Amino acid sequence: MEPIRSLTSKIIPLLANDVDTDQIIPARYLKVIDKSGLAEGLFFNWRYLPDGKPNPDFPMNKPEYQGATILLAGANFGCGSSREHAPWALQAGGIRAIISTSFADIFRNNALQNGILPIVVEESVHQSLVDLVEEAPSATITIDLERQRLLMPGGQEASFPVDSFSKTCLLRGVDELEYLLGCLPAIEAHERERAAGGKSREP
Repeated sequence: MEPIRSLTSKIIPLLANDVDTDQIIPARYLKVIDKSGLAEGLFFNWRYLPDGKPNPDFPMNKPEYQGATILLAGANFGCGSSREHAPWALQAGGIRAIISTSFADIFRNNALQNGILPIVVEESVHQSLVDLVEEAPSATITIDLERQRLLMPGGQEASFPVDSFSKTCLLRGVDELEYLLGCLPAIEAHERERAAGGKSREP
């Protein structure tokens, strides 16, 4: 995974509440074995019209949001099924962070384990971001993960929570398994020291 330390981007507004994982990635895409292929299915039923053409009213299709990596979502984002394909699709579609007032717990955990930073902010901060996008769609914000701060135009800042283990993994760009494998040299050194000291292992 690509590390997240400081992320600066425009914001894609997707402000509907209770966006579930089937809306993020329809069930017919769950058979895809290549994660990169999930980008096509991301928000498919919203991104495309019945004739297959891109929906010009969907935020991710608008020219001003092309290349943006931060999604501004409504409350309870990622509810519904526990499918891990949802964060896979978002990542394949270029999303690195999602800002909302609340996330479904399973989705939030899946996102953190797949290199996406879900940021929970207070209602007042969320509204400030909504106002910013409406007034200046091309405006950018910066997410400083190390300091756990959102930096907005005009000098406004807001803090956000993230557990220390997930923060460490995101900063290093590793998942849980890669983190544990990174500890292997220290574990092996510890075992060698124990053996050299003549200590027997516990049964």
